[in-house]
Amino acid sequence: MSAQKIINFTPCPCQASQNGNYLAFWVKPDVLVNKFIDEPDGICNIFRCRAGHVIPLARKDIGTWMADIDDHFRESHPPLTSAQAVTEANRCYFCYDAPCTEACPTDIDVPGFIRGIASGNMAGAAIKILQENIFGGSCARVCPTEILCEHACVWTKAGGPAVQIGALQRVATDWQMAQPTHPFIRAPATGKHIAIIGAGPAGLSAAHGMARRGHDVTVYDTKPKPGGLNEYGIAAYKLVDDFAAREIEFLLGIGGITLEHNKTLGDDLSLDDLARNFDAVFLALGQAAVNMAGVTGEHLPSVRNAVDFIAELRQAPDKSALKIPRRVLVIGGGNTAIDAATQAKLLGAEDVTILYRKGRAQMSATAIEQNWALTHHVVIHFHAAPVRIESETGELCVVTESRRYPADLVLRAVGQKFHPLDGLEIENGRIKIDQNHATSHPKIFAGGDCVPGLDLTVRAVQDGKCAARAIHEFLGCD
Repeated sequence: MSAQKIINFTPCPCQASQNGNYLAFWVKPDVLVNKFIDEPDGICNIFRCRAGHVIPLARKDIGTWMADIDDHFRESHPPLTSAQAVTEANRCYFCYDAPCTEACPTDIDVPGFIRGIASGNMAGAAIKILQENIFGGSCARVCPTEILCEHACVWTKAGGPAVQIGALQRVATDWQMAQPTHPFIRAPATGKHIAIIGAGPAGLSAAHGMARRGHDVTVYDTKPKPGGLNEYGIAAYKLVDDFAAREIEFLLGIGGITLEHNKTLGDDLSLDDLARNFDAVFLALGQAAVNMAGVTGEHLPSVRNAVDFIAELRQAPDKSALKIPRRVLVIGGGNTAIDAATQAKLLGAEDVTILYRKGRAQMSATAIEQNWALTHHVVIHFHAAPVRIESETGELCVVTESRRYPADLVLRAVGQKFHPLDGLEIENGRIKIDQNHATSHPKIFAGGDCVPGLDLTVRAVQDGKCAARAIHEFLGCD
């Protein structure tokens, strides 16, 4: 349900002598709209609903509001309890040649791990997941299961709700991460040393796979922290607290993996040197560049990349210190646009609108993601392609063919792209690879978002896993 509009906003003389900051709640039977108001002159305000009913402003100290801001970013989908997990697991038909497994990009034996949960064998359930997807914990939280494994669940063919595969996967992986030992044992050392560029899901999946096989691995990354999108690009309410960091700590428990931060290919590292000094190289670079909207005015000071906004939010030690203006416009139709818009709302923006150039069916954000934004009173306007951004009158404004949208902040979320590398063959703007993830260079392999394919975390994990197997065979260690 979209937010309803306040049609009257007038001074309240009864509290004109009181100074302070106010948090106003406009309450309807099924709607709660909040507004944060900072008025140093002490003039309070009241709201009138569409029926004209006056609703007094609820006064609340600014410190209390900001202290509670983390609650706005609480987990979007809390975990199942043990009893709920067993009940849900017993809904599974444990299909032979299960369509849910076929739909999983990492080939997890879905009925197998669910049977483990149903029978109380949590260790067995976790192993079935993690041997195929070492990032099973984060994928359980961020993977679009509604268009993958759960979409394929036979329950949906009978008109019922799919088994909650993602939630069950989380139960098993969370159990395993809470154990004191790593579930896998590293093979004897091979004496081989592999370099990986990129510490995101693809790179670390490959690192874990090669370390399990006894190889030493050095992972280089341009960021100060490992994790890639899991650390910097996922909405804070999807991977809460420090889960991304804890999952990587768990992954590194296999041993044999060294992380080198603040190292950039082209500045600090070269492909030629890496190929010469290591037995093999795996590129998991991701897409570091962002697309421009292609309209005049997008270089104005109050126009930002949504990915930078999300990264800033995820890395902020104190979200209450982040300043968000009253009116935010997001240009785009993918999950990044949804994440940016929803989080702007949660930070306290009064009006948040997504402008998308096509219809709802064409949005790359799933229906569940779209509805999540609408639930948080984000407005989505379809067939609203910006033609320019201007501030000639002193007010920032996004102009489409049919109307003008005033804004205080514009977030650009129109996709990311890969920076091509010299010395490697490129296909459709990304690194060309064969079925074994080998590039045009005999010692260099690649995977994840820097190669053609779907830009999904789970697909990146699969690329890393498959590349580790291929590199192991390339080194003659199979």
